[in-house]
Amino acid sequence: MVKKHITNTVSQLFGRFADYPFPSRIQSFINHAYVNLLGLDMSEFAPASTYPTLNKLFTRELKRARPIDMRAGALVSPVDAFVTECGRLERDKAMQIKGMVYSIDDLLTLQYAKEAKALYGGTYINLYLSPKDYHRYHMPYKLRVASILHQPGKLYPVNFPSLKRRKELFVENERVIVECFTENGGRFFIVLVGALNVGKMTIAFDNRIRTNADRYEPTLYRYDKKPLWIYKGDLLGMFMMGSTVLLFAEPGLMDIRTSSRTHVRFGERIAFLNEE
Repeated sequence: MVKKHITNTVSQLFGRFADYPFPSRIQSFINHAYVNLLGLDMSEFAPASTYPTLNKLFTRELKRARPIDMRAGALVSPVDAFVTECGRLERDKAMQIKGMVYSIDDLLTLQYAKEAKALYGGTYINLYLSPKDYHRYHMPYKLRVASILHQPGKLYPVNFPSLKRRKELFVENERVIVECFTENGGRFFIVLVGALNVGKMTIAFDNRIRTNADRYEPTLYRYDKKPLWIYKGDLLGMFMMGSTVLLFAEPGLMDIRTSSRTHVRFGERIAFLNEE
């Protein structure tokens, strides 16, 4: 059982503030202060003053659809983010940041123990969203969602100082684990990692999944009755504040076409999936 941590309490309190609709003049001041403080580029979004709460600004929708790389085999970035690390799994180990590793056995939990072993020697990409980034996440490829595990946990920051200081940070934090398959049966995982002040992580097609709530036991959701296919570029959900998305593929499936310390944008190719 996961016990409530001070980071969860702080994040819940901040979430209440961010969800509160202040009078329009005050809300406009808060929104503009946030935009100016973090240097948000609002050119793709509605004016800051039009958002009724700070969370609506955090989870702002693009005014116009982004171009999506629809070439066969192109796996696109699901988010606007910074690639902190990427590469090949050394058995169960991935890099959190240079000199710091985490275990996918621990990350995916006992629920996916067998599935984690099938990823050994595969490839991974860590994508960090800063508080100023576009906070929605999308499907990087046409994938069938087989199951989702909500694993409660702490909500430590996931910025660079924290990545360098705290071992297995992604393993300690709350996360939503999405088990997927390609049309040819290739195994793929998308892991959404919570962080300080992330009041919620949502899944667009399942509103039962509620994060940073007073629920401390892991919960598994299966989608067996009818195949659930989500297409490349479709909305998967959104973070309330910045956080991290982790991508994992079984050996031979994902050929990475990006590199660490690189900024990527939702819709652009970051890998090639070998579907033959």
